[in-house]
Amino acid sequence: MIEAGSLIRSLSGRPAARNFHTFVINEIGLGIVTGAFPVGSILANDAVMMETYGVSRTVLREALKTLEAKGMVEARPKVGTRVTPTSRWSFFDPQVLSWHFYAKPDQRFFESLFDVRGALESRAIALASARRTAEHVRLMKYWLHQMDLAEGNLEAHGLSALEIHRTIAEGSGNALLRSVTGIVELTLALALKSLDGASTAPYCAASLAAHTALVGAIEAGAATAAARAGEAVIVLDNARAMTLC
Repeated sequence: MIEAGSLIRSLSGRPAARNFHTFVINEIGLGIVTGAFPVGSILANDAVMMETYGVSRTVLREALKTLEAKGMVEARPKVGTRVTPTSRWSFFDPQVLSWHFYAKPDQRFFESLFDVRGALESRAIALASARRTAEHVRLMKYWLHQMDLAEGNLEAHGLSALEIHRTIAEGSGNALLRSVTGIVELTLALALKSLDGASTAPYCAASLAAHTALVGAIEAGAATAAARAGEAVIVLDNARAMTLC
């Protein structure tokens, strides 16, 4: 599992794995996504990988089982462990999504990410405009204030924005729409990554303004205005992320 917000926190560098099991999953999973272990290739045998990663056979096999559950590898008798086609990968899995943050930028994949974010989040915003509670509004306003206080600190700004979007998903009352959080975090992290070495003020100001309009519209139950504000947020992140390509 990957904790929400950990990808944004990793903007300053890849986080350390919490245990050997997670370490092996991350190393192999990232290698698959980045092409170090190409689709169709056979992974090294157990003895080689045990030595490479410094883990026991039990840890290695549990890690491979986890990757198999994500649709990324398959074990075959007398053949070995093969990397599966991308069509079988569990792209809504937050861990699989997170590995794409470190992969070579791919315009088509980025377009797919933002297409799905737009489709799912627009529905979440519409439902939240009708179903939000006073507690949802309180949380969104709290994180909006934290975003304002971030003053150009990209990690603080990004984490605050993510919490607003998580609250919107919760406020939709649709448990399945919570799955959009992983995609929101990846697209947001890519937008923030594009600002490395660039001026952050214009993006942060535009993002704060768009989120302010979004939260205000949801609080007022103004679904049309909320939809426009939500689209503005996505367009802003999309434009920034695409500069990586």
